[in-house]
This record gives sequence, structure tokens and C-alpha cells, in this order.
Amino acid sequence: MRIRLSIFISAFLQLLASGLYAQPAIPRLAQVDVLHYRFELELSDKTDEINGKATIHIRLLQALDSFAIDLVKPAAPKGKGMSVSIVAEAGQKAAFRHEANSLWLYPAPPLAAGEERVYEIRYTGIPADGLIIDKNKHGDRTFFGDNWPNRAHHWIPCIDHPSDKASVEFIITAPDHYQVVANGLQIEKTNLDDERTLTHWREEAPLPTKVMVFGAARFGVQYAGQTHGIPVSSWVYRQDRKAGFYDYQQAVEVLEFFIENIGPYPYKKLANVQSKTRYGGMENASNIFYFEGSVSGQREHEDFIAHEIAHQWFGNSASEQNWHHIWLSEGFATYGTNLYIEHKYGRDKMVERLQKERELVLGFYRRRAAPIVDTSVTDWNQLLNPNSYQKGGWVLHMLRRQLGDDAFWEGLRQYYRIFEGRNALTEDFQRVMELVSGQDLSAFFQQWLYQAGQPQLAVEWSYENGKLDLAISQLQEGIPFVFPLELEARGAIGQSQRWAIEVSGSSLQTSLACPFPPQELTLDPDTWLLFSGSAIRSKSN
Repeated sequence: MRIRLSIFISAFLQLLASGLYAQPAIPRLAQVDVLHYRFELELSDKTDEINGKATIHIRLLQALDSFAIDLVKPAAPKGKGMSVSIVAEAGQKAAFRHEANSLWLYPAPPLAAGEERVYEIRYTGIPADGLIIDKNKHGDRTFFGDNWPNRAHHWIPCIDHPSDKASVEFIITAPDHYQVVANGLQIEKTNLDDERTLTHWREEAPLPTKVMVFGAARFGVQYAGQTHGIPVSSWVYRQDRKAGFYDYQQAVEVLEFFIENIGPYPYKKLANVQSKTRYGGMENASNIFYFEGSVSGQREHEDFIAHEIAHQWFGNSASEQNWHHIWLSEGFATYGTNLYIEHKYGRDKMVERLQKERELVLGFYRRRAAPIVDTSVTDWNQLLNPNSYQKGGWVLHMLRRQLGDDAFWEGLRQYYRIFEGRNALTEDFQRVMELVSGQDLSAFFQQWLYQAGQPQLAVEWSYENGKLDLAISQLQEGIPFVFPLELEARGAIGQSQRWAIEVSGSSLQTSLACPFPPQELTLDPDTWLLFSGSAIRSKSN
């Protein structure tokens, strides 16, 4: 198996490198590939306006005489948005057209397939979104990038889609009372004069724009420790330094768990940052932003820290090809958190979380019956729901039971190894898990990821003459699920016996040998199945 798997992985990597492995692409995204971004931004305390210079290194995927990148233009004079003053190519002014959310570039001469060009774009404006310029909870002015899902183009010119990944650097000039943190490693910090400081950060690994950000605030900064050669730091509001340093120090242990169980960390540092993100947390690559209230001095958010750190592998490095497959990010981070909790606190603690997460999934289904991979959604924020998070995590949990621990963990490691720095679809993950396990998982993936809902069970039982008679029905609408159902019978003096039944079809009747009269029958005693329902003793018994 290991020899066969090694051959498969090598072939898969060669296909990816050659470009022969073609995944579905939006036509616009099949035209241009951004290789590197360099953003030079000037911040001020006198205005929310930013002055920017973007240097963008692109490669053409097909011959073009024009192409567009994403950048929001002000809807009206003096409105919020970015106004472009100059576009240059090789030091010469280049033709451009800026309308709505698109900046059109007209290379001269037209570009051939495979050709690379570097463009400089000078622009200025007040961001309507994406870059949060606001006072924090202590009344201090702050700047925080907050790009998910596609809000980066409100403040930086880019291809604002998860499938287009590039390396990035931020060069931020700001009043000298700010500390600036960003993706990658800090390679320069210079006092330009008595009032301004320039800070330069650079990330060499390819990132989707959703996780390319900087933050500027009056931070307290602490070296929290290191693991496997990766430095971990905490960046918290100066008023919260003691509590924040204590809370965020937990990240070192979490990072160690994922490195040892998934694979090498994809970046060269991890900064944990208290911020103004609109979300509970944002997994920005090597530069995680947590909500302001995540700091309490009580270490109340260890699971939150684990979720965002898991994203560094799943979502940031191995990224979903498009938003409809967001469960490859959020479901993986949700279950990754549960795996960390199981590792540190034991299975019972993980089960408590799984049972609560199951209730969230069932509640969401009652409001909206939709599959995890829901291609009907066009407002990407609607994908931030229990299907993507908790149900996605449950799918991984059930897959773990089906494959066994060894194959499941090996599958996660190989999936990450193959798609590190790349993009994947759900079928890519399925293909890897099938090769690792030797199982055909098409039915499993179809019913749990592309079909809405989960089994709604009604189980009636009776007992007579050493036989436990069962009538199992699936009551949910749609195609019945196929799954293993574990049951546990308990007797009056503590006897117990377990069975596993393969359920398929809308109804099933069966009899099981049981050496004692059951007092109760429990479905899924070890919490391995996403379902609703319970077992009820027949009234005639």
C-alpha cells in the first residue's frame, strides 16, 4: 500500500506542476495568474484616506490584449473607494480604465500566453470595506485588514478570488506610535523621521487574498515561545498586555499538535493578534486576527485558537478552489479543533463538543435544507453556517470511523502534502482518501456532502424469548442514507450488549439475539453518527 500510495502521490504532484491536472475555473480566472504582490501604503491619523502603490507581477495564461483586476472605484466624487492616478509598465505609463469594481489594463503590445509583466498602480482613497479603520474598545485608533470572503479589493488591487494565490509583501508607513504586523517575516523597520515609521513584511508562500492583511495598532508584543523552529508571538492592545500574553501563549502548544500530526507548518512565524475583525476570528496566514473580546486573562478561548491555527494548513495553504467548497476550510478547522481537544483532554470532551455541534446542524437543517456543497449560494457570507462548519466537521468524524484512525490521519497528511500551496475541490479530497484507504467513497461523499440533511430515525423495539426485534425507519425527505448504526442495550442489573447494523432504504426490520431483557436501547452510544431520533419501546411489549 505505501509503495502504491507513494507512486500515486508523485504522479499527482507531477500533474499539478505540469498544469495537466485541470480543475474547473471561472473564465476570467483562466486568463491571468498573479505571482506576487507588493503593497506600499501610507497611513495617517488625520484622515482615513490611504495612499497606495501596488506592484503586481503577473503571468498570462492565454494571449490577451486587455485584462481586469479587482479594485472598487468610488461610486461618486469624494465617495469611499479607490481612485487610480497612474498605471505603469516597465517604467512607462500604461493605458487603463477603472469602472465599478474592475481596473482594466491594456498592455502594449498585447500579451502572449506564458508571458510575464510587472505593473505599478498608484491609487488613493477611503476604503468602504476590507480595511477596518476604527477605534478599538479602549478608544485607540487602529487599522486592520479584514478580507474574507472577497473584500480585499476595497483597498488593494488584486484578483480577489481564493483560487488565485500569490506571495505578498506589505510596506506600511504609519505614525510612529503604531506597531505593524503582517503576513510573513519582518524584514525592515525604519524610523523615517520623528513622526513616521516604515515597516516591511514579506511572505514567500502563495496565499489567497482572503488571508493577505496587515494590522496597525498600539500593541503590546511578546515572544510567546517556539516549536519546531517556528517563533510564536502575541500582539495585543497595550491595555490588555498581561491578560493577552497569558491567553495567547496557548498557541504554542496548539501549533505543536498540528505540526506533529498533519505536517510542517507552511509559514515561518505565527503571530496571534487582538483585532477589530468583524468575525470571531480570521485565520490570516501566519498572522491570525482574533476578536477584541478574545482576551480575558482566563484562557477561555483555547478552542478558538485551535480553530484558527488549523486553518493555516486547511484553508490558507491547502485552499478551496471556490467558495462553494468552503467546508474544506471551515469543516476541517472545526474538526481539527475537536481532534486537538481529544488529544489534550480525552475523548469525552470531544464527544461533548460533537453532540452540541450535532444540535447546531439539526437546527440549521430545520431552517434551510441544503447540502454542504451548495452551488445555489451567491452571497458568500451565507456559507458561514453550520453546514460548512459543524456538519463539515461531522463528515470528517464519520469518515474517520469508516476508514479507521490510521488511514484517516494518513489521508489528512497526504491531502495536505499534495495541495500545500495549491487549491482543491471536494472531489480532490475524496480521491486522496480513496487512494490512502483503498475504499470506494463515492456513495459516502455523495450523500453527506452533495445531499441535504441527515438520517431522521424512528426505531421501535420489543423483546421476547431472547430476541430483540427492531423496526427502523428513515423519516427524512429525499433519498435514504446508507450508514452503520450502532446500538446498545442495557439491562436492569447493568448488563449491556452492542450491535452494529448496516442501514439502507427507508425501513428495516431485524431481530438480534440478546441474553437479557433490555430496559433501554441507545442509538449511537459512542457518538459516531450525524442523525436525529431515538429508540422507543413498542407499546404492545
